Amino acid sequence: MLITRETDYALRILRAMASGEQVTTGDICKRELLPQQFVYKILKKLERANLVQITRGVGGGCRLVADLNNVSLYDLTEIMDAEKLISACMQPGFQCAWQQKCSTPCTVHRQIFRIQEILDTELRAVSLHRMLLQAEDE
Repeated sequence: MLITRETDYALRILRAMASGEQVTTGDICKRELLPQQFVYKILKKLERANLVQITRGVGGGCRLVADLNNVSLYDLTEIMDAEKLISACMQPGFQCAWQQKCSTPCTVHRQIFRIQEILDTELRAVSLHRMLLQAEDE
């Protein structure tokens, strides 16, 4: 699945931080209605990807440090380790029983490959800034 719960939560966390101001995990949870136990784990992934900065201790919190115009929805799915392939036959090295038996390319695989390419292109075309901060008609 491309947009896992974790990726959805990451989008909502980034939306809560979009102003660039430092916020606490508690603020994020309240604003975005997210469970505390997942927020910190996701923030750590976002920090490793250099999207956010986490400051610990009194007066700590987290702050967006990346330009969301330069981060696509595709990038975020990779950061969250989400599976982006729509079919198992898209996995590198997949052994297609049809192709092995019939010695011809599988027409289903060709169509799934075409759809996968379109999907990947669309996910790469959508910046997180556009997704989270721009009006629908812009």
